[in-house]
Amino acid sequence: MSAVAFENNDELRELYRELILDHAKSPRHFGKLEEMTHQAQGINPLCGDKLTLSLAIDGTRVIRDIAFEGSGCAISVASASLLTETVVGKPVDTALDYFSTLTSKLTDADGGTENVDLGKLRALEGVREFPSRVKCATLAWHALRSAINEHPEPASTEQD
Repeated sequence: MSAVAFENNDELRELYRELILDHAKSPRHFGKLEEMTHQAQGINPLCGDKLTLSLAIDGTRVIRDIAFEGSGCAISVASASLLTETVVGKPVDTALDYFSTLTSKLTDADGGTENVDLGKLRALEGVREFPSRVKCATLAWHALRSAINEHPEPASTEQD
């Protein structure tokens, strides 16, 4: 993913709105993954978002396929869709780097650190302006980490 430069915060806000609407209306990789190796559920008790994230990870630890099912607000669905587009074809370690970078960017007071180029995922930084929506944007990412780490309990936005 190439670097995305923004001239000002208004440009970032507009991209945020456009990406959220596009991915919420037409989520990518939405549906059931028939041949999966890893799976996790995610729940956001504050908003009612629920999803199941399924991954097919090959022997070289690369995410060969990914899909999600569930329901939630536009931000939750859009974030899950952006996640799937971002990590498919990537090594598991890179996917976990995306998790760490994005969640720290959204939750750390100083804006976190960027260990990987977020590219268009930077548009999700717009939720920082709406603290109650940060958990919506990070739900799928918590489910990704749980699936990779094979945690049997549902991922929750109430965990770190």
